[in-house]
Amino acid sequence: MNEEYRNDGPRRVGQVKEITSLANPIIKDIKALSLKKTRDETKSFMAEGLKLVIDALDLGWTIRTLIYSKGAKGKPLVEKVAARTVAAGGLVLEVSEKVMASVTRRENPQMVAGVFEQRWKSLKVVRPSGSETWVALDRVRDPGNLGTIIRTADAAGASGVILVGDCTDPFSLETVRATMGSLFAVPLVKTTPADFLRWKKECGARLVATHLAGAVDYRTIDYRSKPVVLMMGNEQSGLPDDMAGAADALARIPQVGRADSLNLAVATGVMLFEVRRHLLTLDGPK
Repeated sequence: MNEEYRNDGPRRVGQVKEITSLANPIIKDIKALSLKKTRDETKSFMAEGLKLVIDALDLGWTIRTLIYSKGAKGKPLVEKVAARTVAAGGLVLEVSEKVMASVTRRENPQMVAGVFEQRWKSLKVVRPSGSETWVALDRVRDPGNLGTIIRTADAAGASGVILVGDCTDPFSLETVRATMGSLFAVPLVKTTPADFLRWKKECGARLVATHLAGAVDYRTIDYRSKPVVLMMGNEQSGLPDDMAGAADALARIPQVGRADSLNLAVATGVMLFEVRRHLLTLDGPK
């Protein structure tokens, strides 16, 4: 593992390199970020696209490496981002189109990508207040679902997403792509089921869970009396009994037609915007 990815030692500072070989060790290290093990070890991940890189920098995320293809060289925004990366002590790589396609695993890749440090929020410091809404996901497994939920949470004004149990990695390339940049704006928490249940007892929020058994129409629930944590279950098995039993209200989304369930990301979006509708009724348009 090259020095720019180490967390316990010196990093290369402010270097600009031109790379055309797929065998370059720095490129191999970046490609290895496709593996969760490497992302966990280095506490880093890759995001594609100039806009996403700019958004991440504007929101204070730490960039380790900027990669851009030769076709982007000289473009004012790319040069500006390169200068910001160097100023932050990061590494700037100018690479061939072949290298960029290999790094991003796309035939028609974005011209810019960035390697960033991961950022997590501790559950201990999460204390929902006022009209805050949080999303809690139990064992979400599909990267596309998770990415879409993070993007939807951002659009609905949610305060963050809590990942409970064995969830898919929000920093995988597939999930990051699906967030469309919202990953950088939505706080993420990861926790165990036991710690989540303990936190629920003391956090002061109302836990509303989607569930089939004993549930009421989601539109009849009052979401305005306390901060809300929306609890959504696993794509295949739904919520386990202990999670459902801890909820203050169980909600279901009525359906017609032959479908017997909704996609997890769609159901989460329906719930989030229903909560927002109730809050708008209370506070007026925002």
